[in-house]
This record gives sequence, C-alpha cells and structure tokens, in this order.
Amino acid sequence: MQALRVEHLSDDLSGVTLADLPPPVRAPGEVLVQVRAASLNFPDLLMTRGEYQFKPQPPFTSGLEFAGEVLAADPTSGFAVGDRVMGGNKTGAFAEIASVPADKLSTMPQGMDFPAAAAMGAAYSTAFTGLVEQGGLQEGQWVLVHGASGGVGLAACDLARALGAHVIATTGSPDKVERIAALARPDAVIVAEGRFRDTVADLTDGALADIVFDPVGGDVFDESTRCVAFGGKLMVVGFTSGRIADIATNIPLIKGFSIVGLRAGEYARRFPERGRAIQSAITRLAEAGAITPAIDRTLPLSRWREGFDAMARRELVGKVVFLPDC
Repeated sequence: MQALRVEHLSDDLSGVTLADLPPPVRAPGEVLVQVRAASLNFPDLLMTRGEYQFKPQPPFTSGLEFAGEVLAADPTSGFAVGDRVMGGNKTGAFAEIASVPADKLSTMPQGMDFPAAAAMGAAYSTAFTGLVEQGGLQEGQWVLVHGASGGVGLAACDLARALGAHVIATTGSPDKVERIAALARPDAVIVAEGRFRDTVADLTDGALADIVFDPVGGDVFDESTRCVAFGGKLMVVGFTSGRIADIATNIPLIKGFSIVGLRAGEYARRFPERGRAIQSAITRLAEAGAITPAIDRTLPLSRWREGFDAMARRELVGKVVFLPDC
C-alpha cells in the first residue's frame, strides 16, 4: 500500500516521502480500516519538524485522522466489516489502510460522505470540548474565534452559531474575510491586527466576548485579554503565530476572567465517558444538518506536498482532505 512517511525530521518537508509499505497487521483490540479520505491538521505539519508536543520517532506514517470502511475487527469491538467509521490515532492516517484501537473510532454520521467525515473529527471535538465542556457556552453569548480560516477555527464558528451564540470571527489575512464569511456565516469577520478591542466592543454593544477561542497566541492573545468580558473565558487552544504569550496575573484578576487551557484529546483520554458524549453530540448535530465541515480542497495523496505547502503558507480556508490514489 501507499503511505506518507516521515523518514527524518526537517523544516522543508525534505524528510517526507510517499512510500510503498506492507499493510499494517491488526493487533488485538484494533480495527483494520480501508482509508477513503484523510484530513490534514496543523499538528501533522508540526510533527514533520519535530515541533509538536507529541514527538513520534521517525520513520512514521503521518496523519491524525481519516474516514473509511472496516476491513476487520474483533467481535467485541462494536464494529463489523463494512461499517463506515471515522477517527484516528495521532499517526497513520495518510495511508491506504490503517489499524487503530477500537476506542479511537466512531460511526460516521448518517448521510455524510468520507471527505466531510475525515474533516470533522479533531476540529469539532476540539471546538465542542472548548466551547461547551470547558467554556459552558450558552445561547445568546458572544464568542470571539481567532484563526477562523483554519479547520479548528471554522469548526468553532460553525458550532457556536449552531448552538445559538453570536460569533465574531477573526483572521490575519484581509483577503480571507469574504471566504470566511461565506463558510462560517458569523455575525462579523474582522482582521485581528493591532488594537482590535474597540471593534469587538462596538460589535457587542460594549459587552465584549464571553468566550475567546484562541488557536493563534502571540499578539492576538495579548489583545484578547482586552476583549474578554468580566467573568468570561479566554481559551488557549494553540500557537499558530509561533509565539507563546506571557500574561501578568493581575490582568485576569482585575478583569475577572479565566484562562483555560484546551487539550481535547487529553480531555477525552482522562474522561472517556465525556469523550463519548461529546462525539455523540457532534454526530447528532451533523445528522441534523446543523454543522458542516469546511473543506478548502481535496487532493490525491500523491499530491500531498501541495496540501502541506498550502498550510505552511497559510493559504487555506478550511481543511485539506487527501484521497488515496487507488
């Protein structure tokens, strides 16, 4: 089978290659899946450089998440041959066949195709864990979503709007504003440059944001401390800006807000019952047509570099989905 392998770490993807490998051997407790679609996430790019908190040792097959059909499973796994499933296990998704633990998979929402299912898992579980589980999102609240052109940012916009919140989406690229507005349908899209607190205040009639969802960090985080309402939550989701921000603790003290770290995967590992409940809630919303993953482009796996390069250059609005060439 073909698989995208990270043979050695590099800053320029020179250590990544499409290789011919034997199919994986299913271990007890695992499910063997014919991969029909797999989506690219920012951690996939970081792992090729050794810059993500999870650091697999090369060589390894890249890819966090996929959707496909079950080829083999234990009778007690809850899955049967032919079932349409989605999920992943940090690595191994960018291949024609994957073998992952049964608890890392779930049944695809009815009516959803493979590319959409592959694009849904990590982004929407992150958004739901942050906004609902840890953020306590309520209908009518204001949510400020940074990095709204990325898969996680778009998922947060989509989910917050579906749950009745008011959404302000931000981007660092003015040329992405119209595309974000069309895909995410927030109340407003603004460019997060300089002092954008006054713009947030104007849009919320002075109320500011009940939840700030921040995958960007750096200068955007710094200004977000001025955008969060008293009693609100500033969610640390990631650092795509490249700078991990510092904060003087008198700021959340005086303004009365909480800083909440979001690690959706770790949350589900520590609280598996809540993880299953989150997935069930996302599935219900998807089957009802309330949420829809945004896909920037689909590519054959042989054109993997095009997708990785587009992500590195920050060209994307939505997810890249790879389709096996077979």
